[in-house]
Amino acid sequence: MTDDELEPFFDPVSYGRALAERERPLSIGQIKLITRTVGRTPEVMVKVVNKGSSNLGGVGGHVGYIGRQGEVALETDEGEVLQGPEVGNALLEDWNLDLIQQRNKINLTPNKPKQPPRLVYKLIFSMPAGTPPEKVQAAVRNFAREEFALKHRYVMALHIDEPHPHVHVVLKARSEDGQRLYLRKATLRQWREGFAHHLRALGVAANATPRHVRGETRPRKSDGIYRAMSRGESTHFRKRVEAVHGELVKGKLQVESGKAKLIRTRQEVRHGWQAVSDKLTRQGQPEIAAQVKRYVEQMARPLTEKEYIATTLLEHAREPKTREIEMTR
Repeated sequence: MTDDELEPFFDPVSYGRALAERERPLSIGQIKLITRTVGRTPEVMVKVVNKGSSNLGGVGGHVGYIGRQGEVALETDEGEVLQGPEVGNALLEDWNLDLIQQRNKINLTPNKPKQPPRLVYKLIFSMPAGTPPEKVQAAVRNFAREEFALKHRYVMALHIDEPHPHVHVVLKARSEDGQRLYLRKATLRQWREGFAHHLRALGVAANATPRHVRGETRPRKSDGIYRAMSRGESTHFRKRVEAVHGELVKGKLQVESGKAKLIRTRQEVRHGWQAVSDKLTRQGQPEIAAQVKRYVEQMARPLTEKEYIATTLLEHAREPKTREIEMTR
């Protein structure tokens, strides 16, 4: 077992709060993770797409989408590589999703939620632009085999039509012995860590740390909103931008209620990293300790979604030529 496996998660915020932990030395695995984080090693992304996961039509449409209607190869949990416009239907039939959907409908009662249980989980594993796509695919393959083999059926497909290579995975929610999979925050965190671990095993620099630990407060949007934004079609986001613009014109940006919590979290992050830096110094790691301090000093100031929009509007207003606002992740 490697150090990465022994120390899969390290949160400097929790570390800074637990004073007793300061007497325990940082492990090799923890120091490696700290070094990757402050060195800005590329962060992995694991995302769950919720829409259309509870009905056969939605699942079938998604399998067709990730297979690009037969143009992109699908790889199954049994190692088969399938391609063609009809393979998705065959897969869903093999997984008995029609029977599960019918059983879900029968089991619904007035005392239970109206939304039927998921048939599948739609997952996206991605890395920043420049990462070798074949390495991303291999890492997801190895992760899925280790995490789901002989338990949950799945199918995956590599997409390289966008700058960041990503792999779509459709995972059957009910296991072969009838147990339903429930995703929690801890589950997604562990999956990110597992994905990053398998990438590193293939020689790809990859890290998996929470956003707040990295001082990242830039608002995240769903893929659908991001794509709509890039085409200028997002009604929701356009209204947000127009509202912020109106406040800027009036000369007063209303403070959002979550601003105080954002500042408090940032203070806790800084305190935690300071405790880490002090411990590294005492353990004879002054270079890494100094790197930790620089990392914290370079964190962008915490912004709410409204402040982020306002900052972007003002930056573009100062540019000599008017162009469309591009919001990036």
